[in-house]
Amino acid sequence: MTGRRFAFCGAELAAVYVVADQDRELHLAELTGNRGVLYGLPAVLAVAGHSPAANAFRSGRPLWLTPKELAAFIEEDPHHVPARNRAGDPQSPARISLGALPLGHGDQELGCLVVAGEVGDGFSADDRSLLELYADQVAAGLETVAARLAGRTSPQAHLGQSLVPHQGGAFILELSTGRMEAHAHVLELLGLPPEEFDGQVETLLACAVPDDMPALMAIVEPDRLASAGQQLAFRIRRPNGELRWLGLRCRVEVAPDGTPQRVLGVVADATYLRPSADEVSLVQRLSATLAGAATIREVSRLVVAALREPLGASRVAVGELEAERLIVTALDPPEPDAWPEVWRSEWRSEWPDVPLGDLPTLRSAMRGGHMGLWPPGADLEPGLQGVGPGGLAVLPLPAEGRMAGVCLVGWDAQHRFGPEERSLLTVTAGLAGQALVRAHALDAGHELATMLQRSLLPRKLPELPGGVAVARYLPATAGLEVGGDWYDVIPLSDGHVAFVIGDVQGHSAGAATIMGQMRTAVRAYAVEGHPPDVVVARANLLLVGMETDLFATCAYVDLDMEEGIARVVRAGHLPPVLRRPDGTAEEMAVEGGPPLGVLADAEFPMTEVGLAPGTLLVLLTDGLVESARLPLEEGMRRVCEVLAAADPQAAGGVADDLVFGVGRRDDDVAVLLLRYDGTRGRPKRSHWAVWRLPTAVMHARRFAARTLRSWGVDEELDAALLVVSELVTNAIAHTQGEVGMDLTLSADRLRIAVNDASPRSPVKPVSVSWESTGGRGLLIVQATTMAWGSVPLSGGKQVWAEIPLHRALDRPAQPRPLL
Repeated sequence: MTGRRFAFCGAELAAVYVVADQDRELHLAELTGNRGVLYGLPAVLAVAGHSPAANAFRSGRPLWLTPKELAAFIEEDPHHVPARNRAGDPQSPARISLGALPLGHGDQELGCLVVAGEVGDGFSADDRSLLELYADQVAAGLETVAARLAGRTSPQAHLGQSLVPHQGGAFILELSTGRMEAHAHVLELLGLPPEEFDGQVETLLACAVPDDMPALMAIVEPDRLASAGQQLAFRIRRPNGELRWLGLRCRVEVAPDGTPQRVLGVVADATYLRPSADEVSLVQRLSATLAGAATIREVSRLVVAALREPLGASRVAVGELEAERLIVTALDPPEPDAWPEVWRSEWRSEWPDVPLGDLPTLRSAMRGGHMGLWPPGADLEPGLQGVGPGGLAVLPLPAEGRMAGVCLVGWDAQHRFGPEERSLLTVTAGLAGQALVRAHALDAGHELATMLQRSLLPRKLPELPGGVAVARYLPATAGLEVGGDWYDVIPLSDGHVAFVIGDVQGHSAGAATIMGQMRTAVRAYAVEGHPPDVVVARANLLLVGMETDLFATCAYVDLDMEEGIARVVRAGHLPPVLRRPDGTAEEMAVEGGPPLGVLADAEFPMTEVGLAPGTLLVLLTDGLVESARLPLEEGMRRVCEVLAAADPQAAGGVADDLVFGVGRRDDDVAVLLLRYDGTRGRPKRSHWAVWRLPTAVMHARRFAARTLRSWGVDEELDAALLVVSELVTNAIAHTQGEVGMDLTLSADRLRIAVNDASPRSPVKPVSVSWESTGGRGLLIVQATTMAWGSVPLSGGKQVWAEIPLHRALDRPAQPRPLL
């Protein structure tokens, strides 16, 4: 107990009682101020007894006694209520007023604050409100002390600092005029001479540390204050450079119509909020470990470890800023479904990225360079709402005058941001920013290679009719070089999709460059319409002709999404793995050829496999299933076990399960997974070999008419026959050899294709005059169809056209006479 000078809003004495003995007693923990105001304050009060402190503690409401009411208490129970000083107290008992204010609320009842002073008419309404806010300050300090002394017996015996903030004062802000009346102690805490205070709130706010300014501004805005008051601890920089912690408690008074009128506040010294020895030790350890971090990912993991467990956070994300995109280097927890949709949609590898334009809160924090704290229920953009529903901290990571990145810390449960947390977050942000810059300097070559590799992989996979494709890519963690794994999903014509995965030999920027060239070449050959074996053979010739000693492996799957027929070619790569609808998983039996770039005249056999709806098709690289500690056969067996136990409806979850247990990697890991669902109905197909006769076009029209009527195509029949006439006429007139016509009816379109032996593609004329004898056929086809084109085939080409169906084919065809 101490006897310092104490004066606050008419109170000259303050006593703190803390609950003890299993909530049966109140023990006097501190007494400060003019002890002559009251005589004989009991050291122990029974909670069930009759005293101002006990009554206030039990009711949970402040108890205010005027001098007359206090005298009645003394006469009723002189043993539990202090009396005036009988040894010639110069103060008249008729002028002593008393207040008993409970500390804590709800499930956390801490004790009671007793204040007394020579106030003949009792404490005024303003003084009572300010003293209640002061009691909240005392409770906040008591909570902090109790948390640090958790587990000790008799906490009041170990208190190393005062529970009563002896340096403190009050202020009243009139909202109608904007004028502030500040107690002399408030100005003293801020280091402002009374003659320099102009009565403006901005003058006081200017003393705050910039990092704490956003939170301070938020709590003093009238529309954000609650009548019950809010607590904030913040830092100020005094004129002499001293950094000091202050505690602020505010309450807004409203008019009967609900309009805010005044803001009452209490500011007190909060030196007990300075970092403890444990917190300083934590920062020192973090600084030492970050000094030895050599990569961006290592820095990010250390930051996550330093923040998530000590702060009890639910999520921590660390990202570096690259142009106008945030390259996320650490997500904890790592599962994509733990993060909002914008993060999941961009999740493609260990380097997901998010455009800052989609996250204006992050962009604003990065530009301002100040930490942002968002309470539960804050109005944030969808990309951040799920990160911290109970509270979110946004930490820009500064370094060398710029922002190197940002860190997000989120809580699921409602979270109150303590001053120790803000101090730890601020220090961690500075250390992490400097560590990111150092890692860039130490790892510039690796970062350049990884940037190249990221740019060569597809940013997003296309949406597919009749299936869902997902991919995962993880770089090697052993060493600083990068590899040449790649994957791609290529939509083709006629309802086909190509799925490609490959691996270039070696781990270097050169391997990544070859990877990009091979991916581009395979995509180009596939889009041209070549069959899978031709695509792979041409990619092999391209690599053989390059000035490189590297070779590559590749697996190529051309899947008819309507029929479910997959044509597979393998060039030195692992076979695909299938999980069938009945839950069985096995390697696909596929013939293989040599790796690309080894033999110029190599042959690549093609295998055809049928897929039923509900099948999972998995393409992978050897980094997932083979390492110095894992034989290939064992790795493939584990993949089959994971697929057999997986839920095929969650394609992304299955891919995550496949790469989850990889751990430290000697090689890159790439996984491309397709869940084949099938289309609503299988297309109808028919083929006609066109005879080279003078009546060839007539026979082709008759075949098409019979076929389309049997399929129920009526409204589009005339347009289809016109297209058949033009395409067959061109093939007969301008080519030699066999001519064939294919008709394909899908759910929403009719496709007409004519194959011939000429590799020359048709060219649409620029203009056709009245005197021209030809050239109008392709113009007619273009005007009649939804799309048309030409693709090369082995030894020839195919000219195709598609006509949209404007009605459902759900009624039987009506008979019509043949043409």
